Amino acid sequence: MGRMAAIGAPTWLDGFGEWSWPGLKPAVEVSPAAWVPALPRIAVEAPAGAVRVVAPRRSTLPRPLRLARLVLLIAVAAGTFVVSRTVLARPAAGQSVALTPPRFADELANPFAPSRTDVAGAPVKAAGASTLTAAPSVALPPPPLPDPVVLSTDAAGSKVASITFYSVALGRDDTYLVYLPPHYRAATARRYPVLYLLHGDQQPAASFLRLGLQPALDRLIGSHAIRPMIAVMLQGAGAPADWRNTASAGYYNYIVEAQSLTDRVLATIPSRSARAIAGYSMGGFGAMNVALTQLRRYSVVESWEGDFANLGGELNGDRRLLKELPLRAFVWGGAQDTVVPSSENAPWAAAMRAAGAEAQSAIYPGAHAFAPIERHLSAMLSFAGRALRS
Repeated sequence: MGRMAAIGAPTWLDGFGEWSWPGLKPAVEVSPAAWVPALPRIAVEAPAGAVRVVAPRRSTLPRPLRLARLVLLIAVAAGTFVVSRTVLARPAAGQSVALTPPRFADELANPFAPSRTDVAGAPVKAAGASTLTAAPSVALPPPPLPDPVVLSTDAAGSKVASITFYSVALGRDDTYLVYLPPHYRAATARRYPVLYLLHGDQQPAASFLRLGLQPALDRLIGSHAIRPMIAVMLQGAGAPADWRNTASAGYYNYIVEAQSLTDRVLATIPSRSARAIAGYSMGGFGAMNVALTQLRRYSVVESWEGDFANLGGELNGDRRLLKELPLRAFVWGGAQDTVVPSSENAPWAAAMRAAGAEAQSAIYPGAHAFAPIERHLSAMLSFAGRALRS
């Protein structure tokens, strides 16, 4: 759960920069078109025995017949040209003609490494690049969405499930965990708010279950202290570098992938007012960083035993947005914490309030450890549940 040094600000939202594909020069036609008739050239013997090439003999047809033949050849040539243009312009059944570069993938289907190739794998030409023909491309169906796999169901009826997908940001298959409240049914019209959770250094997503997340949510929902909600426990890696992007993996980007995917495979309310993010230790820093830099996605943020190093710029940059996008925050630390000084929490909450957010802070007895988190978990879940719209 140790605190890791912050690295440079995330750059994945930057543009892709200038890019272009070299144009192809059209081939120069040096011979008559295929439909133009040509008489063969004739080789005859010269008086000296050498072979020489002479022009074809003149036609012996009368002038009116020669004119009629010319008119007929022109008509045949024009008809052939029109038919060939019509056939080329009409795509076969099930095919589409790619005349412009395909639309690049959105946030979920490769938001972080959009393809520069068409369906056949050939480079896509930039707008304005010369081309002679448009190659047809077959519209491929999107990959199927993963199905949540139920791992367990407790006495209250809530479930813990896993979702596995290929993460472009991490460059590997990833599995994260979800808490589904009692009576959850994906096929019904009911939708649920979602709390996203980020673990600390060298910890798994399942650490939230060991802290008592499932029974705590069961009690809060069962007593009507909060409305039913979904909790998503993300699994970036053992040490996901403050949940920022690194040269080897895009942990910050991965959060966007998982959040977008969750809205597609679970019965969520897909709006920022029904979306919260929280985490402990390094995950507390990650949650605060994500909430400030993805303010249009999250309306509630919590940091448990986390720090806020180098996040002042992100907070100042949100001052104007916070007027139209309210953000509720709760930050706390342990009185005996020697890893992240608890003295940082109150000043940070005050800075958030000055910037326009609604922020609270607290200092609880305990060191930088799981025990204080376990003791105050229900209070933190209650704060998020009451702040979210459902």
